[in-house]
Amino acid sequence: MTIEYLKTGKPASERADDDAKTRASVEAILADIEARGDAAVRELSEKFDAYSPPSFKLSAAEIDELMAQLTPREMADIRFAQEQVRNFAQAQRDSMLDIEVETMPGVILGHKNIPVQSVGCYVPGGKFPMVASAHMSVATASVAKVPRIIACTPPFKGKPNPAVIAAMHLGGAHEIYVMGGIQAVGAMAIGTDTIEPVHMIVGPGNAYVAEAKRQLFGRVGIDLFAGPTETMVIADDTVDAEICATDLLGQAEHGYNSPAVLLTNSRKLADTTLTEIDRILEILPTADTAKVSWEDYGEVILCDTYDEMLTVADDIASEHVQVMTDRDDWFLEKMTCYGALFLGARTNVANGDKVIGTNHTLPTKKAGRYTGGLWVGKFLKTHSYQKILTDEAAAEIGAYGSRLCMLEGFVGHAEQCNLRVRRYGGINVPYGTGAPAQEAAE
Repeated sequence: MTIEYLKTGKPASERADDDAKTRASVEAILADIEARGDAAVRELSEKFDAYSPPSFKLSAAEIDELMAQLTPREMADIRFAQEQVRNFAQAQRDSMLDIEVETMPGVILGHKNIPVQSVGCYVPGGKFPMVASAHMSVATASVAKVPRIIACTPPFKGKPNPAVIAAMHLGGAHEIYVMGGIQAVGAMAIGTDTIEPVHMIVGPGNAYVAEAKRQLFGRVGIDLFAGPTETMVIADDTVDAEICATDLLGQAEHGYNSPAVLLTNSRKLADTTLTEIDRILEILPTADTAKVSWEDYGEVILCDTYDEMLTVADDIASEHVQVMTDRDDWFLEKMTCYGALFLGARTNVANGDKVIGTNHTLPTKKAGRYTGGLWVGKFLKTHSYQKILTDEAAAEIGAYGSRLCMLEGFVGHAEQCNLRVRRYGGINVPYGTGAPAQEAAE
């Protein structure tokens, strides 16, 4: 097995230092929001976004005024994208069934899928107005029938972005706030005098937003750790350097710390892609961002075999994995750790990000090892219930329960079972003992 790194990014130790600084900063800011509420949120907004409106919450009139600034074509495009997201989310929701089964005579078990009762959707927008993120979180929560959906997005160039606000409103947000970063996530999760806290926070964001969600998890639910964008291109000689370089840089432009990895078994493709990346960075309008991200976080990994490529890909567990090989379906069958797959040269991550219908809020930093991305099921809680309908079932289950409780030393638990055995089975179980097996069977 030969795996060769033709290009690497920052050492892991430097990335760990960056993470530690982020953790400390986020912890201090969340504590400030907890202590001072709205005052802290306003100061943070002024500091980070130079934005301090009379109210961070948009009124219906303000929403209408912002939406009126969009062209009919822009509104139609937003509606089209939301329709794709809603259609797929609805198909996913329809696959999730409430169940009720009789597991033995007189014993009924079941579960119900109940929406989370309030959700805060964070929609990034400080560097780029992330219109699509509103579809992915707000519209999907709406399909799940979440009763209260609030949405936050930072100001874009000093004011609300009309397209983002339109997407939030059309997606079904009940409350819309123009707030960014840690202050938005903290305000939604912790609550202030003017914002009632929610039960769950969802949505992507930069490293600070992801860290805020991590620290708040437990106090509220979160969808997943969705930090800076990651992309991986798995390619062989069936594609060329232009498409590989374009797809890598297309995601590297997200931010200064967006990992982009080329994984290939073709040295020629690896070398020509490196050259093509240099060429594109000379003409790419967002090169100031993409170049830093590529230099610090870009990697080119050369393998001998497809099996080696599979092993490396599952180890990295990238958020976006674009597969362009002579065996794309083989990777679909074999890969186990990733955010989302994009199969074939006709498919690309940008379509998944913006319009195709799958959700673009996906696990990063190897979280694809234990979770998938945001989907309608994340907004639903599966709650079980049980009921015993007959005296015979109550006595039989109670006898087993009694003995198993005593096996663990839980006498009070056992007495809950024994009471039913006596009452519904007519069996005299001495207090503080397990029900006799023979009598329970009778």
